[in-house]
Amino acid sequence: MKCIYTNKGADPQAPYSQAMVTGNLVFTAGQIGLLPGGTQPAGDTVTEQAEQACKNIQNILEAAGTSCKNVVKTTVFLKDIAYFDEFNTVYNK
Repeated sequence: MKCIYTNKGADPQAPYSQAMVTGNLVFTAGQIGLLPGGTQPAGDTVTEQAEQACKNIQNILEAAGTSCKNVVKTTVFLKDIAYFDEFNTVYNK
């Protein structure tokens, strides 16, 4: 197993890695909409947080030698299902 870390992703807020690679599989940890370094994006909307979380995942996957094209499964937790359409617009990009 190999631990993945990139300074282009949000720093973990607890004692876990951004991702682990085993064989040809990459398992990423949950990501929130923090900028690298742990600061909040300029705005605090669902769209801005979703965009940053997706950028974090993309950067972590690239550090692991892969890309979003190879993602098999995602799980998303929203504070309120009312934000689904706003999040989904970002995710569809």
